[in-house]
Amino acid sequence: MTLIRLLARPMLASTFAVGAVAGLRNAPALAEKSKPVIDKLVPAVEQAAPQVSLPKDPVTLVRLNAAAQLVAAVSLARGRAPRLSSAVLAASLAPTTVAGHAFWEESDPEAKQEQMFHFFKNLSILGGLVLAAVDTAGQPGVVYRAQSAGQTARREAKHLARETRLQAKLAAKSVAS
Repeated sequence: MTLIRLLARPMLASTFAVGAVAGLRNAPALAEKSKPVIDKLVPAVEQAAPQVSLPKDPVTLVRLNAAAQLVAAVSLARGRAPRLSSAVLAASLAPTTVAGHAFWEESDPEAKQEQMFHFFKNLSILGGLVLAAVDTAGQPGVVYRAQSAGQTARREAKHLARETRLQAKLAAKSVAS
């Protein structure tokens, strides 16, 4: 792991670890604030993935989200499954941001400005998480490896076809003579 990744991953994960601990401690208050988003998100998830059974209680969902963020943050900070951890954090950040920083619903200009700042700060963090989720640490990604394997297979098939034609010509000559 490079020095940049060694330093950047814990820095990126730190906000989630702190936020997750606060979420676990203040779940009832956060559940009340996030209830409108939960009420829309749970039916959408159940419709998209009927095999997934989500709890209906907002407090439980807030605690689950905080626990997922905490586990993923620790995993990302330690460099364990960093792509998966980043993807989990990104997936949990989107609804958290909409629920926690709905600046479009604020009427007070100061509160609106503050919520807008936090919304776009989270959007920036989301960009960092997306980059971390696709970071292959200098190794070829799955798409590249699949394309490379396909090219190698085509090259091998061409070579074997040429070899087979040559062997067939030689066999035909030996039979004819």
